Amino acid sequence: MADAAGPDHPATQRLFFALWPDDATHDALNRTGKWLHQHWGGRRMHAETLHLTLAFLGETSVRMRSALLPHIDALQAAPFDLLLDRPGLWPHNRIGWLGAAETPVALVKLAADLRGALETASVAFDARPFAPHVTLLRQASGDTAPACIPVAWPVRDFSLVASHPGARYEILHRWPLCGM
Repeated sequence: MADAAGPDHPATQRLFFALWPDDATHDALNRTGKWLHQHWGGRRMHAETLHLTLAFLGETSVRMRSALLPHIDALQAAPFDLLLDRPGLWPHNRIGWLGAAETPVALVKLAADLRGALETASVAFDARPFAPHVTLLRQASGDTAPACIPVAWPVRDFSLVASHPGARYEILHRWPLCGM
């Protein structure tokens, strides 16, 4: 049966894989965004959109997405804790972000395994080096990164997310991190 396309069922979707915070982590990230906004200005990201991108696919056909899912289902990754304790500002694109001074090996492995699964499935993705961070501000400016309270994030799953116009995100699928 052919994939139905239309307003409710588009032929393609703008997709990415991400770590999606639980409510407590969302709240902590939002508080950090408010703090950084006091120093760098700019436009704060909406709390419900905060996430850490693992792999950005861009426009992907519904058929390709369906073919990809078994490859992602086969991934095995252990849960881990992520400490976001390093604020930064990229002046070239004026993005204020929060990252980790020490990236957990489990996070690096998850991103690499996910990208490997995408390659195996012949799904195109943004192949720039993985730079784990949560974008908190856009159009920010400043020089010195202010100290902030670290955000402890217990990472227990990852998600496939669709990006819709107006900065709306829809979680399409979640995969638990359950060990090796």
